[in-house]
Amino acid sequence: MIALSVAALLAVFLLYTSIAGGGTPSLQPSELAGHRGRVELAGKVVGTIRLNDATGVKRFRLRDVRGTASVPVQYRGALGDQFKAGRDVYLQGTLRNGVFVGKPGTLVTKCPSKYTAKTS
Repeated sequence: MIALSVAALLAVFLLYTSIAGGGTPSLQPSELAGHRGRVELAGKVVGTIRLNDATGVKRFRLRDVRGTASVPVQYRGALGDQFKAGRDVYLQGTLRNGVFVGKPGTLVTKCPSKYTAKTS
């Protein structure tokens, strides 16, 4: 029941951002320099994912989907079952002192099985 509620909430969020999200630029790590304010960051999770149990802060790196530029990310919120190194994700937040600080509740993991060709 909880998983269905979360899935419905994410669907509503995606629908809302597709209709009314024109004010938030969508960028990759290589495009972050010079941007101020809230942006949507898209990239591939790389390296080790660290969790600080005391604060609930997760730290990981996002790399350009097709590139080598990356940025450290700090995120406080649920990551979901599909979140792991190698997955493409989207989240909103701001760049602060070279670290992208994600807004809680905005991280969405792209499931690769839905976007890759099936093999026989």
